[in-house]
Amino acid sequence: MDLEFVHLGIKIEHLVSYFEVFGFRIMFYGIIVGSGIAAGIWIAARLAQKEGVGSDIIYDLAVWEVPLCIIGARLYYVAFNLDYYLKDPIQILNLRAGGLGIYGAVIMSLIVLAFFVKKRKISPWRIADCAINGLVLGQAIGRWGNFFNCEAFGGYTDSLFAMRINKSLVNSSMISAQLTKDMALNLPEYAQDYIQVHPTFLYESVWNLCLFTFMLIYRKHRRFNGEMLFIYCVGYGIGRFFIEGLRTDQLKLWGTDIAVSQVVSVILVLGGIAAIVIGSIKAKKAPEAVAAQPEPVKETPEETK
Repeated sequence: MDLEFVHLGIKIEHLVSYFEVFGFRIMFYGIIVGSGIAAGIWIAARLAQKEGVGSDIIYDLAVWEVPLCIIGARLYYVAFNLDYYLKDPIQILNLRAGGLGIYGAVIMSLIVLAFFVKKRKISPWRIADCAINGLVLGQAIGRWGNFFNCEAFGGYTDSLFAMRINKSLVNSSMISAQLTKDMALNLPEYAQDYIQVHPTFLYESVWNLCLFTFMLIYRKHRRFNGEMLFIYCVGYGIGRFFIEGLRTDQLKLWGTDIAVSQVVSVILVLGGIAAIVIGSIKAKKAPEAVAAQPEPVKETPEETK
């Protein structure tokens, strides 16, 4: 057996992370992340079309966002693993070996959006309110790539969602000394062959899916343009802060034992709360200044095909 959710009765005898086409290895991780990106762009475009922003704006933005956000995610990961990559710089380009930090993609997406709207001379907030739903949906789907790679897991647990993984599938660098100690104390008969851990990829995927659902429902009641972006910052930041605390593969601030993603999460939450409060106050004082929601753009039969 390769993987088991111990208390749920779910067992996978042979877990594979790739398949081959003409001798070329195609990773399920890449397929799932790509599917998440495609689904995110689609939902963002649909929302933009319904709200009169225009789906073409989202597609044009995605042309820049997708490649640059992948670069941003890679640079974020490399920046907090400098000791490893300075010894072998060519590995920075080896994306097939893994190593993407979602916060790097989020930060890069905001930078790209800022330049995009400046060049197009359009307001960023309504576009952001549509695009952010696509981002969180893409994250919810993309986390399942970690499942196939047997990564992004937490420490030992015997909770309802405890996941047992064959050690042969796990990069040994992800098995911390504390995890090894906990396994030896709690599951001595399995400690040689398996690890039993928090499936933090699952926690984050479910959290993101709940956040996505809430944002879809709430967006009809938003009080000012940009509010959905700030709700994402608060919602995702809170979830990621606690989930990151469970993970064994945390990226650390240089020379410290502080998880960098928890620091970024705190900044996002505080910044998001402040922006929501300020935006709400302004909306109450000058409701006429809040952009009225346009009538949904009626699609022609050709557009619905």
